Amino acid sequence: MKASQFFISTLKEAPADAEVVSHQLMMRAGMIKKLGAGIYNYMPMGLRVIRKVEAIVREEMNRAGAVELSMPVIQPAELWQETGRFEKMGPELLRIQDRHGRDFVVQPTSEEVITDIVRQDIRSYKQLPKNFYQIQTKFRDERRPRFGLMRGREFIMKDAYSFDRDMPAAKASYQIMAEAYRKIFDRFGLRYRAVAADSGAIGGDLSEEFQVIAATGEDAIVYCPGSDYAANMEKAEALAPAGPRAGASQDLAKTPTPGKSTCTEVAELLGLPLRQTVKSLVLATDPSGADGEASKTQVWLLLLRGDHDMNEVKVGKVAGLEGFRFATLAEIEDHFGCKPGYLGPLKLQKPVKLVVDREVAVMSDWICGANEVDFHLTGVNWGRDLPEPDVVADLRNVVPGDLSPDGLGELAIERGIEVGHVFYLGTKYSRAMNATFLGENGKPQFLEMGCYGIGVTRLSAAAIEQNHDERGIIWPDAIAPFTAVICPIGAHRSAEVREAAQKLHDDLIAMGVDVLLDDRDERPGAMFAEWELIGVPHRLVISERGLKEGQLEYQHRRDTTAIKIEAAGVLDFMKGKLGS
Repeated sequence: MKASQFFISTLKEAPADAEVVSHQLMMRAGMIKKLGAGIYNYMPMGLRVIRKVEAIVREEMNRAGAVELSMPVIQPAELWQETGRFEKMGPELLRIQDRHGRDFVVQPTSEEVITDIVRQDIRSYKQLPKNFYQIQTKFRDERRPRFGLMRGREFIMKDAYSFDRDMPAAKASYQIMAEAYRKIFDRFGLRYRAVAADSGAIGGDLSEEFQVIAATGEDAIVYCPGSDYAANMEKAEALAPAGPRAGASQDLAKTPTPGKSTCTEVAELLGLPLRQTVKSLVLATDPSGADGEASKTQVWLLLLRGDHDMNEVKVGKVAGLEGFRFATLAEIEDHFGCKPGYLGPLKLQKPVKLVVDREVAVMSDWICGANEVDFHLTGVNWGRDLPEPDVVADLRNVVPGDLSPDGLGELAIERGIEVGHVFYLGTKYSRAMNATFLGENGKPQFLEMGCYGIGVTRLSAAAIEQNHDERGIIWPDAIAPFTAVICPIGAHRSAEVREAAQKLHDDLIAMGVDVLLDDRDERPGAMFAEWELIGVPHRLVISERGLKEGQLEYQHRRDTTAIKIEAAGVLDFMKGKLGS
């Protein structure tokens, strides 16, 4: 490929609305162009990256035994109504009508459609297992699309769906996909972690996220440097403290704390560590969920250490707290006789259900609100001042230094960008859509399902977040728009340079290298800067002077300076650099 035949459109400055590095650099490098909020044209340079990502995904999915198909972007609402997701999914699901007033959706994912396909064609256990996948455009109507391809509304995703006869077979299919994903992400050449993820309402432990490590990532990844343990923040377990609770050493006292309504302010006022304070979080559940009558609402009090944060996913798993909400001000005042900021578990106006974090359950001489404005209680102890807690649970986010659940060290936290997810679904969709097959006993059984996604366009942005410098993008070889670029200097006035550049181009093509020859007669400085911005990993420079000396210049995108190499040995040199 020659640059004069290709389309290169770079910018000196990023648009003002480009907030993160990947968005800025993809716009500047001419890889995407904004069409609307969260909607982008994939320009030729960016599309080459996307196609390379797709090719790796497709090869490994095929190798793992998955079968490719393609499902429509526009799907009938009837299928989504069968599972209830037409109503439940909320405004992210784009609903449209045709000229006859029939409801459709623009697919954000395709569990309903693939289940409909399988329930029509899979009749017997002899046809199982099956795994179908597609690489297709999706649309989710994000309230606030931002960060370019990191959180757009239209995007490309690989979604796969496995179907099995029973849970053990479904778990085997899950493991095949999890291993295929590791092979895929290894080939991308990115630093990533596969982390245990919460499986939501489905239950069970079969759910993993694949996170590209990047300082700008939105997700917190918890891991143990001394072992293979890794989980996302929602899943990571905070172990119960070891050893018995210390005995009480202080008297219970009502202490003035004027104007100090947070644990941090109270600790500073009293000159005590924040870890000695306990925060009170008031939640409510509405079992009926219909008329909202106060008599049907249950108020809950959660106690966490003052320096810890509540983990909403963990709290939602506590028996009775499914679908919880934060209590209203009226509910709080009705039960505690006090406004937030001074709440605690002693001397309540009305009873509440108490749930205590594991850390708080072993604390002694702790501090909490007195249920009176401008006052807190110090020297609070279990057993003496209030009964031992009935419900103790892991309610908090882990913090660096917590013990790893596998017992092999302490936990650390880094940031990541989720680009893939493998998930065991069970019979959630097959039951809703009556997708059955005849088992060996001749009786109908519901299909066991798994789903597996990779954000194709998001991955290209995540790669940039991980690989860039002040000059621009640094693509890994596997997904770079071009693996190498040849930059001839003074080719317009030297037939020797032109011929040498063309021959090197043709030889590299014959060797299977995805190479571009920049024949645009640009000034060297401008040419080099443009390819550094675009991020092509390998650059070869041919000049008249260099040819006379029998040399070329080579520079990897991560290098700060070029090196001279023998022109006669350039192909062997490139084989070594490319790992051929």
